[in-house]
Amino acid sequence: MAATASAAAVSFSLLSPPRGRGPHRRRGAPSLLRAVSTAAPPSPDLSIQLSPRASPPAPANGAAAGPPVAASFARDRAEDLQAEGRAMARAAGATVYSPELLAERYGSRPFKVALRAAEVLSKLGAFGVKLLLDERRGDSSSAKRRARAVELRTILTRLGPTFVKIGQGLSTRPDLCPAEYLEELAELQDSLPTFPDEEAFACIERELGFPLDSIYSTISPSPIAAASLGQVYKARLKYSGKLVAVKVQRPGIEDAIGLDFYLLRGLGYLINKYVDIVTSDVVALMDEFARRVFQELNYVQEGQNARRFKKLYADKQDVLVPDIFWDYTSAKVLTMEWIEGVKLNQQAVIESQGLKVLDLVNIGIQCSLRQLLEYGYFHADPHPGNILATPEGKLAFLDFGMMSETPEDARVAIIGHVVHLVNRDYEAMARDYYALDFLEPDVDVSPIVPALKNFFDDALNATVSELNFKTIVDGLGAVLYQYPFNVPAYYALILRSLTVLEGLALYADPDFKVLAASYPYFAKRLLTDPNPYLRDALIELLFKDGRFRWNRLENLLVQGRQDREFAAKDALQPVLKLLLGPDGEELRVLVVKEAVRVTEAITIGTLIDSYNAAPEFLKPLISSGNPGGPFKFSEAEQEQMMELRDQVFRVWGLLRSSNNFDPSLLQPIVQVLQEPEARVLGSRVAGGVTQRLAARLLQQLLRTPPAPGSS
Repeated sequence: MAATASAAAVSFSLLSPPRGRGPHRRRGAPSLLRAVSTAAPPSPDLSIQLSPRASPPAPANGAAAGPPVAASFARDRAEDLQAEGRAMARAAGATVYSPELLAERYGSRPFKVALRAAEVLSKLGAFGVKLLLDERRGDSSSAKRRARAVELRTILTRLGPTFVKIGQGLSTRPDLCPAEYLEELAELQDSLPTFPDEEAFACIERELGFPLDSIYSTISPSPIAAASLGQVYKARLKYSGKLVAVKVQRPGIEDAIGLDFYLLRGLGYLINKYVDIVTSDVVALMDEFARRVFQELNYVQEGQNARRFKKLYADKQDVLVPDIFWDYTSAKVLTMEWIEGVKLNQQAVIESQGLKVLDLVNIGIQCSLRQLLEYGYFHADPHPGNILATPEGKLAFLDFGMMSETPEDARVAIIGHVVHLVNRDYEAMARDYYALDFLEPDVDVSPIVPALKNFFDDALNATVSELNFKTIVDGLGAVLYQYPFNVPAYYALILRSLTVLEGLALYADPDFKVLAASYPYFAKRLLTDPNPYLRDALIELLFKDGRFRWNRLENLLVQGRQDREFAAKDALQPVLKLLLGPDGEELRVLVVKEAVRVTEAITIGTLIDSYNAAPEFLKPLISSGNPGGPFKFSEAEQEQMMELRDQVFRVWGLLRSSNNFDPSLLQPIVQVLQEPEARVLGSRVAGGVTQRLAARLLQQLLRTPPAPGSS
């Protein structure tokens, strides 16, 4: 690279000398492919100004000299696909994860494997001994915790990328780690030691096939961020003037990660064989995690992940996903749109811009729920360095190396599982584990039911929304250990994603509850989704113990309206369709019964209101001298009918007050009434109402007159 730099006419215009490199250099910039988090972005004066060579050499692949030039960056789809195809060709030799290849590579090198195992065990073991001694001495001061946190960060950094990722996960859990550890481990997100700039610049030229000065007009002289797999430079594309983030992969990282996963896979094999308390296939979980990490090493795959993610989720006004510049991307170099923003764990900086952390976290939770439960394609590594708050109040997702998918059956099963949890239907919860692929079909779930009941009856002493995600994970974890569960790899990544989001929220509000924040999404899906499983779950939620729960429908509408995608015209349509269908007889029986109750409540409630509004001199005439009024109901019975009527009116008011309410909402009901089945249903309702009101009238006529002078 030295020759390249000297050949290019490189001129520096620096306000201050570049910072030194080395293992102890710490940077406060944001993580890979992100903007500077707290300070203003580097000034153009802090960039290397690259003057093009008079005649740059032709690329090794024989292509035309100089990078591809686009007359306009508003490319049509065909051009974009062609550019992506060229990037894929450059990444054709990218390494993929294979346990067999790892065994072949390291199985014949026992000395190297033993040295690495000894290094990991000695460093982590020594740290564990120090913590134990601190505890026995009673030395738990903040200064001591800070020193130990710095020591742990240093150990994880020196152990390499695999252990850095473990530290990144811990850095988002204030409920697991003291504040001193959180602050120090947060440095692992983007402030890791860098590798020489000369190696990075040489990698760019080698991967893209063009000299640096023919690609960029300026590039930062040193990385603005360094993370576990690579480091990032801020640059300006020469032929468009676009600001971009250029991520360059660390040299030799494939070998380092491969050796660690070879060791971890061996550890997983031993756990599977000798540790009976762990019922999950640890080797399969290790393989899934390793496969994801190796995919992160192919930057073209990461670019494709970003494109797919943007197509699915960036249509929301609060979500931002950067564009990929395919002509400047390969297996080890990724060029993305530059985005300015602040990491979500920097609460003071965010609030100084007039933004609220919890609002942004809620955006993240709603988007993540769509990822997990709607499309099934989700960001599996949402630590603070990978999610930014932009000055406009948007949430920018970055670093798309680790993605995963939720099977379609599991998506609806998870929502149904929440409904069963609300209903405390532990038998149904146990059966959900078949759909979630936690249990084989031949496993008897009856012994699991008491364990679920024991845990959730204690946990649900208040409401479901007051549970935090960690409480549920810990409680279910205790159940999983006792029974033959096999936790799928996708579920482990879901837990990671949601626990990270909850950890981010806990920075701003220690009482934050993920389930409470998730209610609007669940309500919207239950009310509007035509999926038969979710439709049945909604009916199960609303018709509990043979009676319609108007308070639950009211709560669903209140929560659902908070979701921007909620459409009042779609609410309850799946239930109406079932009501008229050939399989809806059981539901029709419940509806007839409830329609009679509602009609009676509205009719009698109206009469009671009319009586209460009558002039005082007329009331004795109307009530035939009965001081208790004209109706022979107990006070409790009157209150129940009035409350039912008011609930029905509130539900109707919620529908009418929705922003997108349309009177056509009633059209399906009108159409239903025109069907033969509906006329039968209507006659059943009318008959039931007539009988009920006749019984009430007879009750009033046969009432015993009050004794003279009685009260």
